[in-house]
Amino acid sequence: MSESENIDAATAPPETPEPTQTAVPETGSCPFSGATADGAGLVDSATLHAALRRRSFLRGAAVGAAGAVAVGAGVAGATVATADDGSSTGSGRLIPFHGANQSGILTKPQAFATFVSFNATAKSRADLIDLFKTITTRARFLTAGGTPADLGLASPPSDSETLGPVVPADGLTITLGVGASLFDDRYGLSSRKPARLSKMPVFPNDDMVDSTELHGDISLQICADHQDTVMHALRDIAKHTRGAMQGNWKIDGFQAVPRPSGTQRNQLGFKDGIANPDVNDDSSTSALIWAHGGLRGEQQWAGGGSYQVIRIIRMLVEFWDRVSLNEQELMIGRRRETGAPLSGTGEFDTPEYTSDPMGNVIPLDAHIRLANPRTKASYDQQILRRGYNYDRGFDVDGNLNVGLAFCCYQQDVVRQFEAVQTRLIDEPLVDYISPTGGGYFFALPGVRNSADYFGSGMFA
Repeated sequence: MSESENIDAATAPPETPEPTQTAVPETGSCPFSGATADGAGLVDSATLHAALRRRSFLRGAAVGAAGAVAVGAGVAGATVATADDGSSTGSGRLIPFHGANQSGILTKPQAFATFVSFNATAKSRADLIDLFKTITTRARFLTAGGTPADLGLASPPSDSETLGPVVPADGLTITLGVGASLFDDRYGLSSRKPARLSKMPVFPNDDMVDSTELHGDISLQICADHQDTVMHALRDIAKHTRGAMQGNWKIDGFQAVPRPSGTQRNQLGFKDGIANPDVNDDSSTSALIWAHGGLRGEQQWAGGGSYQVIRIIRMLVEFWDRVSLNEQELMIGRRRETGAPLSGTGEFDTPEYTSDPMGNVIPLDAHIRLANPRTKASYDQQILRRGYNYDRGFDVDGNLNVGLAFCCYQQDVVRQFEAVQTRLIDEPLVDYISPTGGGYFFALPGVRNSADYFGSGMFA
């Protein structure tokens, strides 16, 4: 289950500055107190979670490049000969890259995603700027699609061709974020840190002791209509940024096909993400999603960006599958079959809280009720969820390692995500979910045109 439940506001949003976003909307923790091993092979908490920590992808791959930064995608890059027209293996969808805001935030979630944290290894501020320019050039080409540059038989190929000779756009979005640690004294950015950016704290019920999947200098969210497109984009960016950033951790995810219709289901079998702020309403996104430069102490350059939260939430399905349906539904506050709130009959019905003050229908500690009590005061605490299911196979004890790659965006991570997460402390569901990693990042403002690059305002 995701860590929040949002609604379209029943009350008018607070006054906010005029929206700056021009992005094209896409149309088209587990305590286990006293648990011991049983006959089914379920294990106690200490044993179960000892196997959770493992470093993913690219560890050490960037170390051997002697600090050299791959710059200027003109030589190492590609020419966009033709935008993807659907004749290649992609879906034919092209999501615009340029705009005041990054794509991949308001964009309707694609089928596949990866969330990757990197540590910056650039040797100087100038090298870091070159890194961000290189990522921009690669993202600009990859999201548009086209024919990679022909560097000749004597040179390594400019592209892996895992997608064939022509790179399809395939609904690809590449969203770049920065973590609080990037604003230390290495690159002269300490005075430029977004106002509410910090390292993600460890919340009660989290299981992050000795986690190797926390924080990072840089985040990439890569989403596309096909899994191989996501992997191709990550591989391309890793190749061109070798020596300037080093992979820290990553989590891959997929969107489940809605069954039988409506919203996707998570690994607990419940529909996840039924309600979110209306991304087609500029007043809503301005009030809840986009940062505004100069507002409440925010950095002027940060306008058009958004605070990103990533949480790796393991779902302990072997335990969950032994719980009665009635108890599951009371913990969530919704019917498993239809997604309807316990007070309603349809998936998108508004939960009735005012007529149920004692929680006789929807318990007061139900997930959806704690996450969003649907009051006037909680309106501006809504977050935009963009989560993906994950499957990492089995752990060393034979337990399924599955869960939710939770991701959300908001204008103020303290006012929004942390307020929601605080209400969820010790909810009944914590016996069946185990947050094991993640981090806070700031998704940079968009790249406005072909002369602009990621972070240009931050470095100005």
